[in-house]
Amino acid sequence: MIELAPIQLDPAFDNVWDELQYRGSVHVSTDPEALAAALGGDPITYYCGFDPTAPSLHLGNLAQLIIMRRLQLAGHRPLALVGGSTGLIGDPKPTSERQLNERETVAEWVDYLGAQMLRFLSADGDNAVRLVNNLDWTAPMSTVDFLREIGKHFRVGTMLRKDAVASRMESDEGISYAEFSYQVLQGLDFRELYLRHGCTMQLGGSDQWGNLTAGTELIRKAEGAHAHALGSPLITDADGKKFGKSEGNAVWLDANLTTPYALYQFWLNQDDAIVVQLLKSFTFLPSARIDELAQAVADAPFRREAQRELAVQATSFIHGAEATRQAIDASQALFGAGDLTALDALTLAAAVRSLDKQATATTDAPVLQLLQETGLVESLSDGRRAIAQGGVSVNNERIEDPAATLDGRLLHGRFAVLRRGKKTLAGIDTARETTGA
Repeated sequence: MIELAPIQLDPAFDNVWDELQYRGSVHVSTDPEALAAALGGDPITYYCGFDPTAPSLHLGNLAQLIIMRRLQLAGHRPLALVGGSTGLIGDPKPTSERQLNERETVAEWVDYLGAQMLRFLSADGDNAVRLVNNLDWTAPMSTVDFLREIGKHFRVGTMLRKDAVASRMESDEGISYAEFSYQVLQGLDFRELYLRHGCTMQLGGSDQWGNLTAGTELIRKAEGAHAHALGSPLITDADGKKFGKSEGNAVWLDANLTTPYALYQFWLNQDDAIVVQLLKSFTFLPSARIDELAQAVADAPFRREAQRELAVQATSFIHGAEATRQAIDASQALFGAGDLTALDALTLAAAVRSLDKQATATTDAPVLQLLQETGLVESLSDGRRAIAQGGVSVNNERIEDPAATLDGRLLHGRFAVLRRGKKTLAGIDTARETTGA
């Protein structure tokens, strides 16, 4: 049975600011004392923006959404911004220019990302989340109005010193005027939300700090008011590599792009060195339970207790308890402790593709040949011996005939899990042989 931590603040902390610090969610901020006081007082309005530069949000976006949820639980009012205009440009990458997507594509992604955001933030109560799109105020603005009302408050020297811009200026490719202007557009967003909704705080990753402060500075210069920015640490793996689509290792929140099974395995395989921080960042477990799991990592790391708890809690928050249960069932079924035939096609496909040893085959391929092809045995004679000893199975059914084929044994007409012994597995996908899928 899956036991989920309730989505609530940790009662060990009096101020949500203190909990954010415990969870490692604060890397940099404007005026920490004033921000702590604001978050410990009457409700404020805050926002975080997400650009539709892909068909789904990913793990780095989820880190921001969870911080937004914690602030919402403390009574503060969230604005979830989807960048219908900024997504048409994209913020500068450190090394190269972004490829511009078609307007129709961006519009489709705007709708889908907005729906994704609403899955993680509450739409109930006095501080229900409000979805906003920056295309609503940039589209009607003329170029002259943009330059007169917004551009005049920005100094080129300051813009050139922003990390994202500076790194691109030193590259061979340089930076286009469009991406150079991104920080101005994001500053405009913050000012507009300040004027429309009284928004006084913006969240973002620490790599967005230059864009975040562009907004606080614009509000100070144009409106004579003080606003806050909070930059959280980037989410990285044990080697310090950022999780994200630009790094080529994105973990998507869309189940069709990263299945619940693949997501569960992702959490399960995290290194001991970072698992405690991931528990703090991506779960609502209280600090007392996280401290227990940290001790378990120190005392008995081989038990992987912290990783299992992380996998259950984080996968359930993203995809629900039922999808997580199916992922657990699939993991158990792969190793003979469950029923492979009970798995749906999507979950089974993800499970098969997670195996280190892979092969494509025709639907009537000989099992003996596949044993050798996948490296489960060194030779055909080794394969015959393994079958004779009762140590070979297809989809958890023992193979007794060395001339047996996959015919009639495939699950969903496509998949097979080939096993030698208890723990040596290979995944077979016959559809790839005929379609290249």
